[in-house]
Amino acid sequence: MSRIGILAVQGAFAAHAEVLRQLGHEVTLCRRASDLAGIDGLVLPGGESTVQLGLLADLGLEPLLGELVASGKPVLATCAGLILLARHVRNPAQRSLGGLDVTVARNAWGRQVDSFEAASERGAPLVFIRAPRIVETDRGVEILDRYAGEPILVRQGNVFGATFHPELAGGSLHRDVFGTRLGMDPPWQG
Repeated sequence: MSRIGILAVQGAFAAHAEVLRQLGHEVTLCRRASDLAGIDGLVLPGGESTVQLGLLADLGLEPLLGELVASGKPVLATCAGLILLARHVRNPAQRSLGGLDVTVARNAWGRQVDSFEAASERGAPLVFIRAPRIVETDRGVEILDRYAGEPILVRQGNVFGATFHPELAGGSLHRDVFGTRLGMDPPWQG
C-alpha cells in the first residue's frame, strides 16, 4: 500500500481521497510541511488557484512541493492543480510553481454555469468545471488524451496534468498514476 498525499488547503480534495482509498491507498491530507514527509505520491486538486497559491506561500509549502515534484514520485495535478504547476498561466497571468512545461489559460472552458460532462478522444469520461485549457506544451511534455482536438491530459516524467476532474469520473486516472493496493505498478513506471 502506498501513502498518497492530497494538498488539502482549499478545493476539491475529498473526492480524490475517496478514489484513492477505493484503490487501497493510505491517504494523507496535506496542510502542513510535516504532512508531506514520507508520502509516496501527491495530488494537487481543483479549487481556486490564486487562493491555493496564497495559502501555499503562507504555510511555507511551496519549496517542499517543488522538491516533491523533482523527486520522481508520481504527481497528479487536476484543474486548479494544473494551473499551480504550469510553467506559464494566462487569462489572467499569475504566478505558478512551474513544475510542468505547459502554458494554461484559466477558466478557458467557461464559467461555473458552463460546466459539462463529455468523453475524451480515447473514450474516457470527463467532467469540466471552470476548467483551464492547455494552450502550449513544450518539448518533453507528452499529450496523453484530447477533447475536441485539444490536449486535456499531459505527462512530463512523473507529473500528470489534467484540465478536468478525474475524481468525479470514475478514478481510472488515479489507478494509472498511482497503481493499486494489490501492488500493481502504474503503467508509466513499467
